[in-house]
Amino acid sequence: MWAVIAILILVGLVLLVLEVLVIPGAGFAGVIGFLLMVSGVWLAYAKEGSTGGNITLLVTILLNVVSMTLMLRSKTWEKAQLKTYVSGKVRTFDNMDLKVGMHGKTISRCAPTGKAAFGDNYVEVDAGTSYLKTGTIIEIIKINGDKIFVKHIKT
Repeated sequence: MWAVIAILILVGLVLLVLEVLVIPGAGFAGVIGFLLMVSGVWLAYAKEGSTGGNITLLVTILLNVVSMTLMLRSKTWEKAQLKTYVSGKVRTFDNMDLKVGMHGKTISRCAPTGKAAFGDNYVEVDAGTSYLKTGTIIEIIKINGDKIFVKHIKT
């Protein structure tokens, strides 16, 4: 009987460790692991009496504390973490020659957002409530932060 109890508790512990380290946020493995450990402790109380159950409960708690301590140590995470850094920067409108009143052409449909070309600059634009087809001549009417608002130019 002790073998079954030990297997339930160890499989439950492995599932909890997998939940924390490997399986992102689903919760399923953690819940199953917790239930397996509770079942192991309950089985120990039911089959081995209160002394065996108390010992099993204390050993299970000790195993959980030790495993969580090992997982949460910084050296454990240093082995698992990604060590690359992104040094690039987002292309901003500051380094483009875009100004209110410039004319360009849509290179995708704008319903209401889409892509447009202003010279050599390809940017995402917002046509407000308008629907613009590909190849429509447009004009910049407003630049607000990282958003460019355009309107259709009637030719």
